[in-house]
Amino acid sequence: MTALRRLLACVLLAAASPALAGEPVRDCPLATASLGIESPLSDVLMHPQGRTALEAVASDLVSGFTRNFGGGDLPPGFANILSVGSLLEVRADGEALKGPLAARLAALPVDDAFTLARCARYDNDRPALPPADGRPQLLVFEKINGFRDNPSVDAARTRLTAIAKARGWQIVFTDRGGVMNETDLARFAVVVWNNVSGDALTVPQRAAFRAYIEQGGGFVGIHGSGGDPKWFWDWYADTLIGARFIGHPGRPQFQTATVHMVDARSGIGKGVAEAWPLLEEWYSFDRNPVDGGAVAVATIDEKDYQQIGYRGESLSMGYHPIAWRKAVGTGRAFYTAIGHRPENYDAPQAAALLANGIVWAMEAKGTKPHD
Repeated sequence: MTALRRLLACVLLAAASPALAGEPVRDCPLATASLGIESPLSDVLMHPQGRTALEAVASDLVSGFTRNFGGGDLPPGFANILSVGSLLEVRADGEALKGPLAARLAALPVDDAFTLARCARYDNDRPALPPADGRPQLLVFEKINGFRDNPSVDAARTRLTAIAKARGWQIVFTDRGGVMNETDLARFAVVVWNNVSGDALTVPQRAAFRAYIEQGGGFVGIHGSGGDPKWFWDWYADTLIGARFIGHPGRPQFQTATVHMVDARSGIGKGVAEAWPLLEEWYSFDRNPVDGGAVAVATIDEKDYQQIGYRGESLSMGYHPIAWRKAVGTGRAFYTAIGHRPENYDAPQAAALLANGIVWAMEAKGTKPHD
């Protein structure tokens, strides 16, 4: 294969020519589920009677909201990563409204038209992947139904392409959930979720991806892939990532903290300084992932910045991992919360941390990545 052809294969977006397309999706996770407090806000707002039901309980509950606010008429959008209950959390009368609201939502009919509408943000499109060329295989998944921060996604894509080129890997990008099938996943040593936000996989796709990981595949999650305020796939949030996002500072949003490398065994710290300052949007989580079996790779000093959210709430975790690794079945998962600021993908320490995390996850399938 010529150098030009190899370069083209590296940056090919597999989603450009889906092999299967056009069939309506009916097997999304909540396809026929009744509506309730924990339903995605977008699902309720797209129901023909949903807004009326919400406003009957509190006339101002969804004032200014649309079925996909933050994303226009189609995904991505914030309403896909909030539940109805999210609206109640910031209200003084929120607890009192839960019962009446739950009753009204449960009474709304779930017919076939509504199933198709709520499943429309998913896909069954199996992308036409470029032929494997014998090099270690890296799949970058970019289906985003929630919050899409284009600068972060684009900067991560550029960095991942550079990492693959430098190490001699074949890299494939796709935004099609249909790639999550046993046959296509089998060729890849690792799957990287590039700032994926919002529930993205149908029930069979979830099963295929979970089996791939638990049976020896590698996973790397970048920043927003662990940053949704509400999750609708418990295994992904609680097992694969191992902690749930609770917020980031808002006063101000970006602050400088010292990153400490604390994992001496995995090799993920190879070529990375033991301590380094970074200006970033620092995520906080509902638990320490180490308590669930993860190994902290990098931590941050909370004394360096203000852990105060947009509503004035404390986001302090005490011991604060910001990147970690864990075993999931016989597979490996690495997550780094660094990656909101596009500049950080070019920051030498952060770039090395990401590259090393991918190498570590790749080795779950016995792949020996080139140095």
